Amino acid sequence: MAAISAGLGAFSRFSRTFEAGEMIFSEFEPGDTFYLIQEGRVELVKVIGDVEKTLDILQPSEMFGEMAILEDSPRSATAIALDKVQVLEFNRQNFDVLMAGNPQIALKLLKTFARRLYDAKRRFMILTLTDPHARIADVFLMLDENQTDKRQTHRETREFQTTVEEIAHWAAMNVTDARDIITRFAAQGRLELTKDRIIVKNISDFSRYVAAKRKRLA
Repeated sequence: MAAISAGLGAFSRFSRTFEAGEMIFSEFEPGDTFYLIQEGRVELVKVIGDVEKTLDILQPSEMFGEMAILEDSPRSATAIALDKVQVLEFNRQNFDVLMAGNPQIALKLLKTFARRLYDAKRRFMILTLTDPHARIADVFLMLDENQTDKRQTHRETREFQTTVEEIAHWAAMNVTDARDIITRFAAQGRLELTKDRIIVKNISDFSRYVAAKRKRLA
């Protein structure tokens, strides 16, 4: 994504600045623009039930709001500037110019859109689980889906180079609760926790567990 940012110098006239704490857009409002962060961090939050959940904290060179261009639908989350944030703002008109005049950048953007669309829908699936243990288990299933190399010493074993903090982030839980659940899974022999990775002993076990919880919700 850094290469994409570097190739957008000609679009500096579309630059906008938001102060820390300022809302960039609100969930459910109509949207016809998306943003590429140049400086600062942006928090994406969504109301699930009666609770506001942090979906992600985005860094420079990341995009957000692109579903407004792809799906012509209301905003699916609220975007808030955590710091003083500088972005490039694209609407349908200048997006078309970008796509036509910068084919290499356009291809990278389209690939990013596809990835972000999958991530957003997969993250929503995790957050719909009301059982916190199932939510943690589903995070591991999501991470497994994203692994390109699944060669392991045992076909059901999966090693993830991740941390409890990252798992908590994906599950929209505080780190203490996530650590308690992961420690419980370890005590049950379902996973092994090391300093820089987590080893799931039987990924199919987690798959069955999550499927059963989703079936109860349905």
